[in-house]
Amino acid sequence: DCIDLDEAHWYGGPEQYNQYWPLDQVTFDDYSFVTKSQNSQGIAEPYWVSSKGIYIYVQPRVPLFIDMNNKAIKKLCLRAKSVAPYPNTIKPTLNYTICSYQNAREAHEHAARAVLGKPSGYPDERMIRNPIWSTWARYKKDVNETAILNFAEQILAHNFNNSQLEIDDNWEECYGALSFGQSKFPNPKNLTDTLKAKGFRVTLWVHPFINVMCNPWFQEAEIKGYFVHNTDNSTYTSWWNGVGGIIDFTNTNAVKWYVSRLKTLKEESGIDSFKFDAGETSWLPQLPRLNASLKEIPGIYTKRYVQTVSKFGPMIEVRVGQQSQNLPNFVRMLDKDTRWGINNGLKTLVTTLLQMNMVGYSLVLPDMIGGNGYGKTPTKELFIRWLQANVFMPSLQYSYVPWDFDNETVEICRNYTDLHAQYANKIIELAVKATQDGSPINPPIWWIDPTDETAQVVESEFLLGEDILVAPMLDEGATSRDIYLPTGQWQDKLRSHTLTGPTWLRNYKVALNELAYFKR
Repeated sequence: DCIDLDEAHWYGGPEQYNQYWPLDQVTFDDYSFVTKSQNSQGIAEPYWVSSKGIYIYVQPRVPLFIDMNNKAIKKLCLRAKSVAPYPNTIKPTLNYTICSYQNAREAHEHAARAVLGKPSGYPDERMIRNPIWSTWARYKKDVNETAILNFAEQILAHNFNNSQLEIDDNWEECYGALSFGQSKFPNPKNLTDTLKAKGFRVTLWVHPFINVMCNPWFQEAEIKGYFVHNTDNSTYTSWWNGVGGIIDFTNTNAVKWYVSRLKTLKEESGIDSFKFDAGETSWLPQLPRLNASLKEIPGIYTKRYVQTVSKFGPMIEVRVGQQSQNLPNFVRMLDKDTRWGINNGLKTLVTTLLQMNMVGYSLVLPDMIGGNGYGKTPTKELFIRWLQANVFMPSLQYSYVPWDFDNETVEICRNYTDLHAQYANKIIELAVKATQDGSPINPPIWWIDPTDETAQVVESEFLLGEDILVAPMLDEGATSRDIYLPTGQWQDKLRSHTLTGPTWLRNYKVALNELAYFKR
C-alpha cells in the first residue's frame, strides 16, 4: 500500500545515522523495519505523523518493509514480506491504522494514548540533575584502576558535580565474563569504595554477548542452550568486539542466568548500576529462532532485552527501543561522530532528540558531549557548542573533558553544567507529565502552534516543555544565526528583553560563550 505524502511535512519513523527533520526528502528503498546496527537504527517504531494531522501506525507483528520517496516520489509505501530478516510465514498480512485530526499535535496526543503508550516512571533524578562521566570517548579501551581514579580526581579538582562515573569498554576478563580483569582491576571493591567515598556512584558498561574464547562462560551458555540460534542451529554471531554467542532473552532460563550473574557482579564489586549496550536484532544469528510466535520475530528480541534489563532500576540506560515506550529508563542516542554536520554530527543531536520524542521516547539520553572521537577529537568550539545544544535536554554525558582545552573552556562548561542543573526540576516535572499523558519532554517548536507552517520545518531549534525555546549554534565558525519564535511573548534570556512571536530574529549574534534561549 502506498500513502500519498502530499503537501504535508512528516515526522517520526526510525532513528537514523543521517537524521533529517522533517522527513520530506528522506528516501528508503525496500527497507526492513527492525532494530539494526545499519544506519544507527536503534529505535524502530512504525509510526509517522504529518503536519496536517494524520498519523500512520503499522501493527508491530507485520514483517514490514518501507519504500519512501524512492520508487514513487512523495509516497510512503508499506509492504509485508516473509523474507529476511523476518521468518518465512505462509501469508504475511499488512495491518495498519490511519487516523486524521485537526493538526499534528492532536494527532500525536491521540497516538500516545492509543498506540505508543507512555513511560511507567522516569530515570534516577541525580542522572537528570548532574552529569554522567564516562570513560569511553576519552580513554576508549585504555581503562584500568589508575586511570579511573585519576579521572575522578580531575573531575573533583575542577569542581564539577556528578551523577556517576561510568566504566566503559574493556574492564572484563574477557567479553561476557562479567568479572573484572585482574591485571587492570586487582581489587574492584576497593576501587568502588574509594570512588564512593569521593562522592561518585559507579556504573559499568555491559552487553548481551559472550565471546567464543571466553570460558567457562561461553561453554556453559552453549551447552545449556542460552544463546540465540538460527534455523541452521548455529549460535555464532559477529559483533564489534569479536565472535561469540548472544543471550536469548526470550528463554526464561537464559534470562535468569544472565540476571543472576549481573546481580553477583553488582554485589561483589559494589557497582551501582549498568549501561546496557546493543540489543538490535541485527546482532542475532540470521535467521533467528526465538521462543515466540513467528509473527513476533525478530522484534520481540529487542523488546524482551529492554524489559529484562529495566528491572535493574532507574539508573540503567539502553540504546534500543521497540514497543518499549512504557519503560521508565533513559534511552541513549546511538553513538554520534565528532563533527558538525547532519551526517551523524552535532546537527543530528537536535534532530534525533525530536525524532525520539515524536515516536514516544521522551526519556532521551543524548550521546557524549563532543561525540565519540572515532578518528579525531573535538575542537574547543565543537565541544562548547555541543554542550550548549545539550543543556536543555534531559541529561548531560561528559567523556572528553573541558580541561583538555583551556581555562576558558572549563569556565564556560561549568556555567552551562550549572544551568542544566538549574532546570533539572523542570525536566523532572516534564518527565512526570510524560508518565501521565505521554507528552514529549523536548517537542519540536510547532508543538505550541501546530498550524504554523514556518515552525513545521525548523530543524535546528527545540522546546523544553512548552515555554522554553532553545536555538543552539550548530555550524562551525558561526557567530550568528537566524532564530524563529512561534506565537507568544518570549523573554530573550541572553539579551533580557521581550519579543512577540511569530517572528524571525535575523543574524542573531551568539558568541562562543553564549546560548540563545527564550522563555514564554
